[in-house]
Amino acid sequence: MTQAGPLTPRLATGAGPQAVLPSAREWPLFDAAASRQIEQSALAASPPHALMAAAGLGVARLVLAVAPQARRVQVWAGPGNNGGDGLVAARHLHQAGLEVAVNLLGDVRNGPADAQHALAQARQAGVRILCGLERPWADDRPANALIDALLGLGSRRTPEGDIAAAVLRLQRPGVPVLAVDLPTGLCGDTGRLLGDTAVVATHTLSLLTLKPGLFTAMGRSFAGRVWFDSLAVDTGAVAASAHLSGPQTLRKLLPCRNPAQHKGNFGDVLVLGGAAGMGGAAQLAASAALTAGAGRVYLARLDGDTAPSAARPELMPRSLDEALAPDFLARCTVVCGCGGGTAVQAVLPGVMANAARLVLDADALNALAADAGLRQAMQARSTAGAPTVLTPHPLEAARLLGITAAAVQAQRQHFAQSLADQYGASVVLKGSGTVIAAPGRTAVVNPTGNARLGSAGTGDVLAGWLGGLWSQAGGQQGFEAAAASVWLHGQAAELADARTLRLPLRAADLIEAMAAALPVGD
Repeated sequence: MTQAGPLTPRLATGAGPQAVLPSAREWPLFDAAASRQIEQSALAASPPHALMAAAGLGVARLVLAVAPQARRVQVWAGPGNNGGDGLVAARHLHQAGLEVAVNLLGDVRNGPADAQHALAQARQAGVRILCGLERPWADDRPANALIDALLGLGSRRTPEGDIAAAVLRLQRPGVPVLAVDLPTGLCGDTGRLLGDTAVVATHTLSLLTLKPGLFTAMGRSFAGRVWFDSLAVDTGAVAASAHLSGPQTLRKLLPCRNPAQHKGNFGDVLVLGGAAGMGGAAQLAASAALTAGAGRVYLARLDGDTAPSAARPELMPRSLDEALAPDFLARCTVVCGCGGGTAVQAVLPGVMANAARLVLDADALNALAADAGLRQAMQARSTAGAPTVLTPHPLEAARLLGITAAAVQAQRQHFAQSLADQYGASVVLKGSGTVIAAPGRTAVVNPTGNARLGSAGTGDVLAGWLGGLWSQAGGQQGFEAAAASVWLHGQAAELADARTLRLPLRAADLIEAMAAALPVGD
């Protein structure tokens, strides 16, 4: 058998497929329109078929890297360029000595010229080409690696007919599945499913550009581990649609402390929340702000309780009258809404009018959605240049926009930006692949986090940490503080052993986990 060594991927930058995560790089993401623009420029500047040749070689390299023991590979190929990439990969794997079969769905004769050329080359090389859903091998022994090259970036419709049947056949427990560019059935722009299901890939090799949908909504569940091959094409001439967040922003906002600094150098945070029966939410937010490094953290509870915290005596309780004094608000980063219930509505007008920096979370967002007067106050705050960060989950975002949560989830980046533009604020749209948006800014998609964060109070911790980090950064850096806090919040959930990954992360423990997850060095 021919050795596969010559095709072994070079996983360094610019040399074939490279893993996207974990990474310190804040990767640019390009939607379909931008990707098409980049593709057309690259095709115009390249010899015929060169781009597809590079893409297919990258797929073959990655198959050999992630499934080194595979000896039988089945490729499911559509009639377009995505299928052409799969055909090129099949030829390389066949020539490397693997047993390869291609199930070709659709008529390539009416397809792109590159795909027709790839099919002709594969046939000439002796690759087994099957029509439709035929059995690839008479002995019925299964493939031990699968390639999904059915539908790519241009797909906008629900997979139907043989394509839909092939999606189901690509689900084989224990068999690695490599999706070419995108898992079939997943929208590359939004991460929504185009139909009832999509290919659940073990690995996805994104070609030429990284697509936003791989990292938000359902993308993180269906794409598996994401890899990238630039095909040696420079994308710098086209503006990115979004960026992935990473640790660099956090490092910039939270440098090593100077020995001459003191608590007055790191800002004051006021947490307003904790209506009757919900004091724990405010306590969590205040504790998170303190751990994030705020110089002083004040806690004003809406239930009137001003007793010192036994768990965190460093927190400084204040009465509502003291906390709502305009001059006090004017020097604080205010985190408002955590466990606020309906009582928070009464304090919001003064807070909006006077807070130096404002984080609105949970019940404060529900009050804003329900009260036209508060929305007008929010507009006035934006007009005055006073910075605000909103931290909604999808249902809270839907209330603010007057639509459904399902609509928000179907276009997460779009509606995060809509919220930011409508309210003149930075927005943290929480969920799988949290989106951070702000007026006039390129959105950020967060790649960290997992289901361990699905427990009570973790949102309060995020809001408090954001406030604590922002109090140190100061000024108009709410967008940066939000992106950095969300990244660290998710990173803390990921840094667990195999046993604790099966368990939720309790909110009080999350605070210390975030401190432990801080990146080392400036």
